[in-house]
Amino acid sequence: MPKVLRIINRFNLGGPTYNAAYLSKYMPNEFETLLVGGMHDETEKSSNFILNDLNLSPIIIPEMKREINLKQDRIAYKKIKQLIKEFKPDIVHTHASKAGALGRLAASNLKVKGIVHTFHGHVFHSYFGKMKTSFYKTIERKLAKKSSNIIAISELQKKELVETYKICSADKVSVIPLGFDLDRFNTDTKKKRNSFRSKWGIEDDEIAVGIIGRIVPIKDHEFFIDVINNVIASSKKKLRFFIIGDGENKQKLIDYIIKKNISFTCKTNEKAIITFTSWVTKVDVAIAGLDIVCLTSRNEGTPVSLIEAQSGNKPVVSTRVGGINNVVYENISALLSEVNDLENFSHNLLRLTEDDSLRTRFSNNGNQIIEKFSYNKLIENMNELYCSILV
Repeated sequence: MPKVLRIINRFNLGGPTYNAAYLSKYMPNEFETLLVGGMHDETEKSSNFILNDLNLSPIIIPEMKREINLKQDRIAYKKIKQLIKEFKPDIVHTHASKAGALGRLAASNLKVKGIVHTFHGHVFHSYFGKMKTSFYKTIERKLAKKSSNIIAISELQKKELVETYKICSADKVSVIPLGFDLDRFNTDTKKKRNSFRSKWGIEDDEIAVGIIGRIVPIKDHEFFIDVINNVIASSKKKLRFFIIGDGENKQKLIDYIIKKNISFTCKTNEKAIITFTSWVTKVDVAIAGLDIVCLTSRNEGTPVSLIEAQSGNKPVVSTRVGGINNVVYENISALLSEVNDLENFSHNLLRLTEDDSLRTRFSNNGNQIIEKFSYNKLIENMNELYCSILV
């Protein structure tokens, strides 16, 4: 029986955790999988509920954290090497950068036959300065040489890895989209909608616009606030805006909202133009309650919130970055604009808030996405890749 050691940066709420969890749970029985990960960051929502729902009990390496820390990284590396020696995997499959670095180095040094790495996103632009970005690219090129296969989660990401940033050659990269259980976004939607809107006091004639994800610089929530400022100045509709998530930039964002003189609240029993909900574990309930889902990121891999939004028949307004073109149906279920194009983003959101028929049409077109990002397809693709490595 082939053994797979699956290593992920940390178990925070997001696409990588879902991806690693479904692969650990649903790969064919001929594979034995050991799931390993770091601790979730305190500024992020834990995804333990995902693991619990799938009856997964991963090994936690608390020293494996997001930030570089030579002492703790060395400890994490030694623990991974020990796990490889004990488990004797045929394939080590790493997910995201920290796990990818430590896991691939350990697997290479111990001569594991198959070394696979999934880029769930990358930090090659919009995260760091020129020197630090160059350092990360150099490291990833060296790690790619130690890898049997690199997985990109979209065709655009493959093009970036191969042509733009020259991380590795095209023949080493397989495109395997993320996979999710999306049926829940079309189940009991009326009940879920009533639940969310009742909790947050959203009236029937109010249009609820939400942005879902970590409140961190790369997601550019300040841009979302600028959009809100523009739209409320021009809209004839009753609008409410919901920031679903939490993160290190929350207080800075609140200060920015105060500076813009826009009303906001963090409480369920208060009404304001902007509401902070913090993390919502049952995101299918939140999406059912919203009318439009936005994303303002400056860099993305595969944005889970947009896949989930369309699966729940919600139209999307987003920046055009990363793998978003592979996720949404532009001008069918989504309106896109370039990063920092405040005028066009505001115009796109205003179009959907003001035009009820357009919003309904876009809503009805979104769930074509379900089959493309089914976890069954993910399992099928990964099984094929693993088997090709093991021959």
